Amino acid sequence: MIKLIECPRDAMQGIPGFIDTAIKAAYINQLLEVGFDTIDFGSFVSPKAIPQMRDTAEVLDLLDFHDSKSKLLAIVANLRGAEEALSFPEIDFLGFPLSVSETFQQRNTHASIMEALKTVETIQNLCEVKGKKQVVYLSMGFGNPYGDPYSPELVAEFVEKLAQLQIETISLSDTIGIATPDLITQLFEVQIQAFPQIEFGAHLHSRRESIAEKVLAGLRAGCKRFDGALNGLGGCPMAKDDLVGNMATEVMIETLESEGYSLGLNKSELVEAMKLTHFVFNS
Repeated sequence: MIKLIECPRDAMQGIPGFIDTAIKAAYINQLLEVGFDTIDFGSFVSPKAIPQMRDTAEVLDLLDFHDSKSKLLAIVANLRGAEEALSFPEIDFLGFPLSVSETFQQRNTHASIMEALKTVETIQNLCEVKGKKQVVYLSMGFGNPYGDPYSPELVAEFVEKLAQLQIETISLSDTIGIATPDLITQLFEVQIQAFPQIEFGAHLHSRRESIAEKVLAGLRAGCKRFDGALNGLGGCPMAKDDLVGNMATEVMIETLESEGYSLGLNKSELVEAMKLTHFVFNS
């Protein structure tokens, strides 16, 4: 079964103008109607670092789940954020950004990789107590622009450490959009075979014209979990100045359906969500 993770949080977080809380909530409520497996809806991080996400708790209070099957994921960058996220019963997953690049780990969470791994372990213990799941994003998982060490073998070392911590979901993240189809296939194939107990996801950033080949590369390797954002909006504001957008969800849907996958989405609600993106991100 294919899992699509829709990421309005990633789409919104780098936009300089503050999006009104009610507008954010209305957009996420529409996404909840579509039938995505999970909505990456917000983050509990420093408002100084990511001011766009300072109202995540208020947005959550305005969400109306109806009969939505979608689960909620919130990003956290430290123990304080994790504890806040864990106080909300509506949140199913806590996402933590662990970087293969030391430079990016410092830029993104103001902590070393070693410190971040300790935080992952603490959050994992808290999640087990609270009945939640942690999703670890391996940022810069396909290379970095800083000259920090990188290799597929290094990625495997990180996955091994996370496996020892009983992490069940790891999303390999191409934070700056440099992954090639060959590297995507290689990384996922090796990790999926080596760690069958772990669900591996693809959080890739890409130019629109390269999305289909990247999805197909992941599929070839056995990846069944893909993150995206409608219209390919967003990118990581901590990575570098010029953002490479998220994988456009609508292109991923077209690619996956052309391969024969039935995604179980409400297409009429998807059309409405696509219309809303133009209002939300230009308001």
